[in-house]
Amino acid sequence: MKVEPFQIIQEEKNGQYVLRLVGELDLSVVPQLNSALEPVLQREDIALVLDLSKLSYIDSTGIGIIVSILKTRDRLKAPFYVQEVPASIQRLFDLTGISKYLVKGTEA
Repeated sequence: MKVEPFQIIQEEKNGQYVLRLVGELDLSVVPQLNSALEPVLQREDIALVLDLSKLSYIDSTGIGIIVSILKTRDRLKAPFYVQEVPASIQRLFDLTGISKYLVKGTEA
C-alpha cells in the first residue's frame, strides 16, 4: 500500500478556515502543521475546521495537537470542528476519549 506524503490543503470560505490533512499525521510533520495553524489558531472571528477525509494515520503526537487545538479554541470561545473522520481514526478518537470533545462539522 502506497503511503501519501503528508500535506495540508488550506482553504478559507464561508467564514471557515479549512485545513484538509492528507497522509500520516505523526511527530515528523508537527512543524508543518504548526505553521499551517499559526495564522488562524488564535482568530476568534473564523471557524477552524480540520477535514480528516484523506488522513490515513495519526499517532499520539497528532492526537496531542488536536487536544491542544481544542483547548486553545475553547479558551477563546472560537469554533473548532472536525469533519470526514475515517473509521480507523474515529476508533482511535473513541479509545482515547477525545471523541466526546470533538464537534463534527459539515462542508461549508
